Amino acid sequence: MSQKQTLSFQAEVAQLLHLVTHSLYSNKEIFLRELISNASDACDKLRFEALNNTGLYEDVPNLEVRVGFDKEATTLTITDNGIGLSEQEAIDNLGTIAKSGTREFMNRLSGDQKADAQLIGQFGVGFYSGFIVADKITVESRRAGLKADEGVRWTSVGAGDFEVESISRPERGTSVTLHLREDAADYLSTWKLKSIINKYSDHISLPILMRKEEWKEGEEGKGGEMVLTDEWETVNQASALWSRPKKDISPEQYQEFYKQISHDHEAPLAWAHNRVEGSTEYIQLLYIPSHAPFDLWNREKAAGVKLYVKRVFIMDEAEALLPTYLRFVKGVIDSSDLPLNVSRELLQESRDVKAIREGSTKRVLGMLEDLARLEKDESTSDEDKGKYAKFYAEFGTVLKEGLGEDFPNRERLAKLLRFASTTTDTPSVSLADYKARMKEGQEAIYYITADTMAAAKNSPQLEVFRKKGIEVLLMTDRVDEWALNYLHEFDGTPLQSVAKGAVDLGKLQDEAEKKAAEEAAEAFKPVLEKLREALKDKAQDVRVTSRLVDSPACLVVSDGGMSMQLSRMLKQAGQKVPETKPVLEVNAEHALVKKLEGSAHFEDLAHILFDQALLAEGGLPEDPAAYVKRVNALLV
Repeated sequence: MSQKQTLSFQAEVAQLLHLVTHSLYSNKEIFLRELISNASDACDKLRFEALNNTGLYEDVPNLEVRVGFDKEATTLTITDNGIGLSEQEAIDNLGTIAKSGTREFMNRLSGDQKADAQLIGQFGVGFYSGFIVADKITVESRRAGLKADEGVRWTSVGAGDFEVESISRPERGTSVTLHLREDAADYLSTWKLKSIINKYSDHISLPILMRKEEWKEGEEGKGGEMVLTDEWETVNQASALWSRPKKDISPEQYQEFYKQISHDHEAPLAWAHNRVEGSTEYIQLLYIPSHAPFDLWNREKAAGVKLYVKRVFIMDEAEALLPTYLRFVKGVIDSSDLPLNVSRELLQESRDVKAIREGSTKRVLGMLEDLARLEKDESTSDEDKGKYAKFYAEFGTVLKEGLGEDFPNRERLAKLLRFASTTTDTPSVSLADYKARMKEGQEAIYYITADTMAAAKNSPQLEVFRKKGIEVLLMTDRVDEWALNYLHEFDGTPLQSVAKGAVDLGKLQDEAEKKAAEEAAEAFKPVLEKLREALKDKAQDVRVTSRLVDSPACLVVSDGGMSMQLSRMLKQAGQKVPETKPVLEVNAEHALVKKLEGSAHFEDLAHILFDQALLAEGGLPEDPAAYVKRVNALLV
């Protein structure tokens, strides 16, 4: 048996513990949910590992969680007979945090939400929530399959270090004993603990046991008290919530189950619970969260729903069950058809998984369509009316990825998209709304992509559209340019970027305007030739345009070409981008352009014109110093 070791916490854990013990004080009871959840996970892990090694059950096949307390010792203990920990696992798992969310969690605690204990489970640090109510935690454990004398005791007072020693422990699994602070004495109560378990953990499919209480009379009939017996009773429903009939589950139970599996402290926006029968049989319970997780954009983070097979937990984050663009969805899928020893590799190839994936995708899109319909329904409450806008503000950017990933559902996705436009700064305009407002004779849905909303709204390319009262969609998400490569039309109407190709307003431009534009172009030919020569290294072409009203010039790319915004983004990401030159369009009626003819500074003016057009659409001159020098020379 090894000597007792004193080891230091990883620096991040030490910081975390300081914050937990000094900052968290709202809704302290969350600690019990987290520790019971960890105990349930340990039992799930044993069940999964035992699929290939039944000896791990050690003749104790019934998995359970026990919650007990000792008033005299002021301790509360949560015990499970799950997979357990070896000594090295105790050091690794209880002394360091590998999760990338730790720093983000601490940043949140240091900000406006520093008092909110609800956050703790969301970042994979649930075990440390015990220090909200305890000034010392003792963990005793033995991993299933190890000998009785290979148990481990881990002890810490939540400061800079912890102690680890080997112990003899006949039973497998883990006991977490909290030595409660004086102000946490109310957790030494059967009634209090039962009420917390019923609130947060009733849906856990394992039995949660507590010792029964009975009334004991005092001596000579003088009063009495409730005392604990040696008999244990189950205090939760102990059946998988998703396997129960929908009519037997309240909205509050659905919401608490969501909070437990997602470690989210806010209720979900919507959920769908269905038993699917046919060639592939499975139960799905899927949730749409009300806000994005901190790691939504972390590409290394696995995301997906929990997979069970015949009520046996198989894996967290089974990403094969939903497409990547729906990675924000939480929930459970329980299949009757998959083999119990299914692996991630097998999931990629299984026909049943393909059917589950398609069915679950349709169910999620159906939930989103229902939320979107509430926006238009006059009888909807204000809270429900705002649910889709709330969803879109959090997840709209991710949803757009589906245009390139999910061809069969592209039309459904297109109907769910929302955009800002020249009529509103908020992303509230659907493509159907836009079509309904199109001017008579308008033949395209016009849009512009830009790095920021200010750049989009003030783009010179919008001037003629604004003059004629034509609405243009403003797209400023990084994914927009890529996504629109897969959406060329909506309901039979083409989508047209106002920054690509020559502007052609068709029937929206009268004959007099067309004739005036042609005459201006003809008269301006000599200047155009000189501009082409001066800017041959920068511009693919120079031409007169009718799209400008107040600005002297703008840059456009050819139809089907890569926008300058996308080119910049790819370069910033370290990608190789083929060198393409934009087209410079000039406003022949603008004073600065008219000044070109006969100017002694033609060359400088030409380059200033080009660089200003580049600046106007969010780019930077290739040689900023040369640009400044030219402007200064003209100013002097």
